[in-house]
Amino acid sequence: MLNKKFILHLIGWVLMFESAFMLACTIVPIIYKENDLFPLLISALITFVCGLVAWATTQNVSKNFIKREGFVVVSLVWVFMSVFGALPFMISGYIPSFTDAFFETMSGFTTTGASIIYNIEGLPHGLLFWRSMTHFIGGMGIIVLAIAVLPYFGFGGMQLYNAEASGISGEKLHPRITETAKSFWGIYVLLVLIQTILMVFGDMNLFDALCHSFGTIASGGFSPKNTSIASYSPYIQYVIIVFMIFAGTNFTLHYFALKGNWRKIKSNNEFRLFLWVIAVATFIITAGLIVKSDYGFERAFRDSLFQVTSIITSTGFVTADYMQWPSYIIFIIFLLMFSGASVGSTSGGIKIMRHNILFRNSMLEFKRMTHPSAVIPLRINGKVISKEVVYTVLAFVILYLIIFTVGSLLLTFMGMTWESSMGACATTMGGIGPGLGDIGGPVGNFSLVPFAGKWLLSFLMLLGRLELFSVLILFSPDFWKNH
Repeated sequence: MLNKKFILHLIGWVLMFESAFMLACTIVPIIYKENDLFPLLISALITFVCGLVAWATTQNVSKNFIKREGFVVVSLVWVFMSVFGALPFMISGYIPSFTDAFFETMSGFTTTGASIIYNIEGLPHGLLFWRSMTHFIGGMGIIVLAIAVLPYFGFGGMQLYNAEASGISGEKLHPRITETAKSFWGIYVLLVLIQTILMVFGDMNLFDALCHSFGTIASGGFSPKNTSIASYSPYIQYVIIVFMIFAGTNFTLHYFALKGNWRKIKSNNEFRLFLWVIAVATFIITAGLIVKSDYGFERAFRDSLFQVTSIITSTGFVTADYMQWPSYIIFIIFLLMFSGASVGSTSGGIKIMRHNILFRNSMLEFKRMTHPSAVIPLRINGKVISKEVVYTVLAFVILYLIIFTVGSLLLTFMGMTWESSMGACATTMGGIGPGLGDIGGPVGNFSLVPFAGKWLLSFLMLLGRLELFSVLILFSPDFWKNH
């Protein structure tokens, strides 16, 4: 039987943790002397009190914790964080609708970067900073952050870690999961600080630099500017490109780099394939822009590289309206929405590793057909990939495509065009941000999505961020049976 009181106990801890981040954001309206100080303060107070009540009233509970509780805690934490994270937008009146505020906040925490806000620069700095802060919190994972900072979460931490970081890479850097979480978060914060410093050197003010660094390293995409990155200098754009690639790289490789173990990086098949996909897609799109438009080489290369990197890493920043590019380039960008970067990174999507496993296994099937008695194992990075992993990857990809198809169909029933529907589902499931068409495109937003559509897309954001199984298992009747 599920330990419901202990689940509530853990959620209370996380809500109090969230209130601390809200409180930290109150420094910004004090500095800029704007009117969003009270909404942030009252939101932090409400969140803290609710978390305190949930924690305090469940003090003397059994701490028996199994994997099933992990799935429930992880899914509920992301939902509750988004509900309370929407309060500053609603109380301030800048996003009065709960549906819109929840959509915006879920998009922030899941690092999707899809927005319903028309005039982003019309928001006060405190709300903009909280909006970007949701990226920072959700980028490496809410539970991973809690495990790293709160020793209390060391109990049952591995179950929670696996539920939130569900996938095919469960690599640990240290025997204790708490130390692994601290290492990942240390690298994460270091990358944010380095990028911020580099962008300040490029004449970007500190506020914008922090917000864009939060969005870049979290692979999020929220920008405090209406034009995203388009109005910034080529230097700023190249810095963001480099750090988007860092964010899309498995964080264990960053750890090895800091330790000087470059052989691990050079021999990593997924990392090489990740860079190759970026290079090939950039080359094709650059050539297309030069031939089909009046772009000069440098501008064509920079815009192509930026958009390709942004889509693959699911960051979602834009420097150009790619919907104005030739149709075959738009189709390539659409395909890249199903790519994803590396496992163990902050990016969303299917991930390069899963594509690699399926492709290599398909090639091996031809050899197995011609040599039926031979034992031909699938190896990646020198390790044998078991059949169970291959089946899990295959199930993930098939389920991903089925959900994408059903979601797109439902949005068309709600009155959206097929182009906007497919783009909206692809971008929310992949945690990318900009989609296709008039609704949700690179120069548009999601404000015109129907009411029910916003809730559907919010659910798809959660599904994509927790990689399907951790959420969908909750809808299985067998999950709720007593064991």
